[in-house]
Amino acid sequence: MLMALMASSTESSKWPTLSITLTFATISASAVMTGKYFIGYAVDLHRCIRLDLRKAMLQPKTDKLETTYPMTPIAIIQSCFSTRNGTPRQPLIVPLARARLTFDTALVPPASLEGLEEYSHCWIIYVFHLNTDLDKLWKNPSRSKLKAKVRVPRLKGEKMGLFATRSPHRPCPIGLTVAKVESVRGNSILLSGVDLVDGTPVLDVKPYLPYCDSIEGATVPHWVKMDDLLTVASVEFSDDFLASLTDCWPAIDKKSLYTSPEEFQILIKQVLSWDIRSVSQRTQVEEKCEKTKNEQVFNNKGGDIIYHLNLEGLDVAYRITSNSNVLVENVSFSPR
Repeated sequence: MLMALMASSTESSKWPTLSITLTFATISASAVMTGKYFIGYAVDLHRCIRLDLRKAMLQPKTDKLETTYPMTPIAIIQSCFSTRNGTPRQPLIVPLARARLTFDTALVPPASLEGLEEYSHCWIIYVFHLNTDLDKLWKNPSRSKLKAKVRVPRLKGEKMGLFATRSPHRPCPIGLTVAKVESVRGNSILLSGVDLVDGTPVLDVKPYLPYCDSIEGATVPHWVKMDDLLTVASVEFSDDFLASLTDCWPAIDKKSLYTSPEEFQILIKQVLSWDIRSVSQRTQVEEKCEKTKNEQVFNNKGGDIIYHLNLEGLDVAYRITSNSNVLVENVSFSPR
């Protein structure tokens, strides 16, 4: 029986290994020739084995797939988004969102990146490594209890079939995104417009090709077009916000993907221009407004819930009113 090799990794390696398991079917015995006929027919034998192997793979003996494909992450993401909370739900909607994609030079020679700088955008295939159900999914697939339907933010929490959404909770937790190529240096790529959280393992990078990747006349359901449900009315900063950000800046200056506190403040405004709260968080506020029967009182307080956004290790505290006006209050170092 022919088995696909699984990629291995040591505990000391910082590059995680992803393996998906599957077993090739047995090669047909008809491809085996007796020893006395082998000489002179080696080429034909090799061809027969290949054909029978192909047939065996295309016609599995059982309905259950058990093949192994070795997939080792070849790069890792350094992103401005320190946690999942606040990371954009889609790419390119936060133009200033930056990340540095760094390849493992033991797996990918720097010469592999030659020519990529001539493209404006690239596709990135990655692993949803922060999914809370990964252990069950990989170690005990039969107990993972994959949900056929998921709650959709644009539908205010109503459910839709998994494959009609881009939910990270999938049978194979693999993501696909597109980003703008800002620069290519050595073994790394500087990207913008990303929707990737810090530490994301990358499986592959491909150039974006407008002539075939952009489909003219493509259609989507009506609910996908409802952007107004996730946008906010305004984003304002407290009078002393920039001063508090400037005080924190020396601690992150050298490792930051941004050049100044002012540029970082623009990033914050772009991120919070979308309602990044979860469906449950928004529902709680709506229920509270309904109970009070007096939205004006709630609005005057500017909202009584403080939310947090973590960017490059800085904790940004903000409030949002029932009329979707955001007030960014202060910034401090995130607790470790």
